[in-house]
Amino acid sequence: MIPNTTSIAGLQKIRYLCIRHISKTHRLMDSRELKDRYVNPYTDFGFKKLFGTEMNKDLLISFINSLLSGKEVVKDLTYLNTEHLGTSEADRKAVFDVYCENENGEKILVEMQRGEQQFFKDRSLYYATFPIREQGQKGEWNYRLKAVYVIGILNFTFDEQSNDYYHHEVKLIDTRTKEVFYDKLTFIYLEMPKFNKKEEELNDMFEKWLFVLRNLSRLLERPKALQERIFTKLFEAAEVAKFTKAEYDSYEESLKVYRDWINTIETAKIKSKEEGREEGLKEGEKIGIEKGEKKKAMEMARSLKAKGVAINIIAECSGLSEEGINSL
Repeated sequence: MIPNTTSIAGLQKIRYLCIRHISKTHRLMDSRELKDRYVNPYTDFGFKKLFGTEMNKDLLISFINSLLSGKEVVKDLTYLNTEHLGTSEADRKAVFDVYCENENGEKILVEMQRGEQQFFKDRSLYYATFPIREQGQKGEWNYRLKAVYVIGILNFTFDEQSNDYYHHEVKLIDTRTKEVFYDKLTFIYLEMPKFNKKEEELNDMFEKWLFVLRNLSRLLERPKALQERIFTKLFEAAEVAKFTKAEYDSYEESLKVYRDWINTIETAKIKSKEEGREEGLKEGEKIGIEKGEKKKAMEMARSLKAKGVAINIIAECSGLSEEGINSL
């Protein structure tokens, strides 16, 4: 019911309702301002918000094209069903967030893998079989397939030989000629912890996208190096303060799952180091005792040898070999 604006009481009621609404809005904004300004793309919600929605499809197209480095240009994408690629977020160590195809019917899987798995390469290959099998046709078919791309954004490293080699592109090759045997199956892995370039060191769109993925949730404002129009849209989509309440609640829950997972990984690493340290101390103690006993045996053997005791008797008493005793 609209209050009577001609009365003082009515005007006061309107003023009260306005102040209450503004106060409620400010409380919500203040609670958001206390946290990161931009969404964390390593969360399930964050990655899908930026790359898994029709509204932000051009962000995904730009990112994929930067990966392909001009070898192929994706002009359009159609999102496909991802349900058969996993279960609920809480049950997964890795999330295949995006499954789509380009204007040529080529299939693209994009995975944000937040934690290392022992057989992550095997799992990538397993997931690649889905878009391959889906191309099968009933009746007459010549087995011609469309290309399949599997893109893994990894929040861990798997190649310890080089700290600079973080962009892996894998295809089936002939091991003798080293030439590509089959060019329709491509695995692209990005070891994100290895990418440590600063804003002023970014050279191309590929490096700019990696910089965004690596640092987005830590940024307080849009970097000057990212002035392309596509990044204008990205930073607008990523701003937490612009989320609806439903989006904000979903993000908070997704962030909790992500943090719990990270804490689990870190706890396992610390526990592993402590167990390794204890094992090392025990092993070191054992080696120290063995060295001490051997030193005593050698001193005893040297003393007996100096007194003219037979070598075979010294060997029997000390536990050393006759050859070792002769060399003393």
